[in-house]
Amino acid sequence: MSDRKLAAQFFDAAIALLQRARDEEADTVEAAGTLLADTVTAGGRLFAFGAGHSSLAAQDVVYRAGGLALVNLLAVPGVVGVDVTPATLGSALERVDGLASAVLDTSPLRAGDALVVVSLSGRNALPVEMAREARARGVRVVGLTSVAYASGTTSRHASGTFLKDHCDVVLDSKIAVGDAELTLDTVPAPFAPASTVVTSALLQAVMATTAGLLAERGTEPPLLRSGNVDGGHEWNGRIMEEYGDRIFYRH
Repeated sequence: MSDRKLAAQFFDAAIALLQRARDEEADTVEAAGTLLADTVTAGGRLFAFGAGHSSLAAQDVVYRAGGLALVNLLAVPGVVGVDVTPATLGSALERVDGLASAVLDTSPLRAGDALVVVSLSGRNALPVEMAREARARGVRVVGLTSVAYASGTTSRHASGTFLKDHCDVVLDSKIAVGDAELTLDTVPAPFAPASTVVTSALLQAVMATTAGLLAERGTEPPLLRSGNVDGGHEWNGRIMEEYGDRIFYRH
């Protein structure tokens, strides 16, 4: 099989997943966007968290041109992305009980805020505890996960629960257990993950919904512009000044 044909198969698989997410998650995207818009309207702050590769979608909505300026990354040292050495340490930290509580104790999160927790499997201790503890502190939680893992795997949290069990709104990425879309007789393992594509699209759809709802309510959405277009820095400076008390990635 040619490399070009494999590339086309991956695109087809990713497009099919995006179409499923668009059609099947329309109501939950609307609900998540409404939750975030309600939070902004009430003066709350927005945060996003993900561990390992799940952090990529969370990072994608923080300090992003065309995105909401109010979304802050809730970072856990050694877990955000794969920049820790060895990279396997990040995976190990996801399974540590109590880590999320320690992070929340020292974070600016407070009652009335909203937190998006991204975890493909939703089974590890860190995302489960992050969502559960945040809700216990009066924070509303949007979970972005693959619901299939709850029936295809076991939880690694002491409670036996998954991320989806501790959220106000759950977005299902539709990704199959294992996160690999292609197989080949000559390749011993499935390959070509699509979770980042779908998860990022779902989260950007939520942000678009949030911006639209704010505008409908008569509130100018606090959006950032690209610093690479004329006037972008001046625009962003105004937004940062106006909403400085809800933006934490500048400090």
